[in-house]
Amino acid sequence: MEIDAIRAGKLKQLPGADLEDEDLSGCQLERINLAGATLVGTNFSGSNLNGARLDGANLVGAKLASADLRANFLGANLMQANLTGADLRGSNLRGANLMGAKLTQASFSGAFLSGANLMGVNLQGVDLRGADLRGANLNGADLKGADLSQADLQGASLSEVNLEEADLRGANLAGANLTRANLLCGELEGANLEGANLAGACLVGTCLADVTPPPQQVNIPLKIAQSEQTLKKQESDG
Repeated sequence: MEIDAIRAGKLKQLPGADLEDEDLSGCQLERINLAGATLVGTNFSGSNLNGARLDGANLVGAKLASADLRANFLGANLMQANLTGADLRGSNLRGANLMGAKLTQASFSGAFLSGANLMGVNLQGVDLRGADLRGANLNGADLKGADLSQADLQGASLSEVNLEEADLRGANLAGANLTRANLLCGELEGANLEGANLAGACLVGTCLADVTPPPQQVNIPLKIAQSEQTLKKQESDG
């Protein structure tokens, strides 16, 4: 494999290539075709992959920090990958596996993440404005302070997720599973909660103005009362 030619941007058609553990950091790789490629541990830190094809690629443990990743990652395996500070705005990550990935300071604004696996990942403060997260698995994820305004989370799994101080204004949470979710002091103004499961969720201090349906129709006040009792019991036990 002519690594120097790849680094120079002269080789663009590399579907199914094996580039495991190669160093491609800081390279201009716009529109490169790496569909189905083996990229385990490959270093793309700071590289430009705008418009690239990485659908079905194996990127387990890949280094993608601060890279331009506005690309196609349909069904890609990004387990344990480092995407710290990466630009993923508008990227196609449908069905991608991001378990264990490092995503702090990454931007997912307008990204397509329907059916993606984000179970247990750290997304604190991450920009997910307008992202498509329909049917995504976010169980146990940490989204404290994340911006999910106008995001589509219809049918998403958000059990035991941390959404403390998260911005969910105008978000679509219809049919979402929010059992035991922490929404402490979150923003849900104008959100769609039709058919959402909020059993055991903490909504203390959460803004619920203009939610659909109205709070009294989804029994949110009862859940707030239950959450307050739970918090008081925890404080007394402590």
